[in-house]
Amino acid sequence: MTTRRSLLLTAAAVAATAVPARPRVAQAADEVADFLFVQTAGAMTFDKAASKLTLAGVGPTTLFFSDRPERIAGNMKTSAFVPFWSKGKDSFLSDPPNADLSILEGSKLQQAVVVLENPELNGSDLTYNVKLVGGEMPEKGSEVSVFIDIIGMPLTPLSYAGVARRGYRRAFLY
Repeated sequence: MTTRRSLLLTAAAVAATAVPARPRVAQAADEVADFLFVQTAGAMTFDKAASKLTLAGVGPTTLFFSDRPERIAGNMKTSAFVPFWSKGKDSFLSDPPNADLSILEGSKLQQAVVVLENPELNGSDLTYNVKLVGGEMPEKGSEVSVFIDIIGMPLTPLSYAGVARRGYRRAFLY
């Protein structure tokens, strides 16, 4: 079974070799990096009765990045991101992530903070079950960005979606 940890280990290893390295002091074997994720889509719909968010025309890749000091960035196929909800103590299934949903309609920005659960990727449409944490969820919108909270404990209290989450999940760097 593919776990989020094994996917992130692979992604981190690829990103570490693909990003120009800067001089670093020797690292401990248990050093970790916290990753955040970004998904984009051309449009979204929200079925309030079923609490289902559908990202229509979701990007084929999901961006990931870490905060200082690692500063790792890269992307992975969205189809490889969905298995992060597989079984296991280190999965989003056991501790679903919060996310900021930002929808730009013309010059109007709408935002909602949600908990993402049970992703299903069908072609270029990605559906999540969501629980609204803050803001108002529009029934539809376009130019959508989803900022998915970090794996692990937030490094700063500035992440609104991450303030209430205190996790133990981390991606190990080798």
